[in-house]
Amino acid sequence: MLSGCSVLGGASYPPAPVNAATDEYSYIIGAGDNLSIQVWRNPELSMSVPVRPDGKIAAPLVDEMIVQGKTSVQVARDVEKQLSKYVRDPVVTVIVTNFVGPYSEQIRVVGEAARPQFLAYKQKMTLLDVMIAVGGLTDFASGNSATILRTAEGNKQYSVRLKDLIKRGDVSANVDMRPGDILIIPQSLF
Repeated sequence: MLSGCSVLGGASYPPAPVNAATDEYSYIIGAGDNLSIQVWRNPELSMSVPVRPDGKIAAPLVDEMIVQGKTSVQVARDVEKQLSKYVRDPVVTVIVTNFVGPYSEQIRVVGEAARPQFLAYKQKMTLLDVMIAVGGLTDFASGNSATILRTAEGNKQYSVRLKDLIKRGDVSANVDMRPGDILIIPQSLF
């Protein structure tokens, strides 16, 4: 009799698509990342720098450069452009060594997860990967009433079956995550 009750007040969402990841994803640099800047034949200009909360970096001969929202290749070309004022034909490689990513790309887990948190998005990340990272569900979670809010699709919501995936091992309930997804795990009413 109560099996038809929904924690969300009767709202139902379509199931999340199993395959949502795209192959053309490129990591976007965000505040909190660390960048290793290598300048070929100029070791004195090579260094590791953190991306500040304002999305900028500072390095030798490179003042206050905005890097947030760019790929490592774009940042390398920007550094080359600034260094070309002082160094002939600089060749720069930028490697991201600590990954946080911009807020718009992070996966957020809220509600009845063992450790609600944000996670840096990784290519081909799945719902199971996310649940392992947050330590699973609490005893009070209504896992099969959970939803994914997909910001990449204009805040469209999808239902997911976390209890089936985690407690019953039903891998058909596993779905791909997208950058910026928010996993909402409601509390069970009974």
